[in-house]
Amino acid sequence: MAKQKRFEVLLNETPNGGMMMATVIIRDTVTGVLYLQLVNGYGGGLTPLLDADGKPIVWNDGDALNGML
Repeated sequence: MAKQKRFEVLLNETPNGGMMMATVIIRDTVTGVLYLQLVNGYGGGLTPLLDADGKPIVWNDGDALNGML
C-alpha cells in the first residue's frame, strides 16, 4: 500500500517569461487547509488562505475548486 502524500499542489501558475517565479496553491491532505505559496527566485513565502471571517479555507475532495479559488 502506497503512503499518501501529506501535501498536494492544486494550482501552479507562472507568469509569462517569469524565471523562477510561481504562485502555488497547496492542500494539506490531512486537514484540508489551503495554503498560498509565492516563489520568487531564491525567496518566497507560505501562508494559509483565509475566508472573510479570518478562518482557514478548508477544501474537501468533493468540493469544486473553481468556487474556492
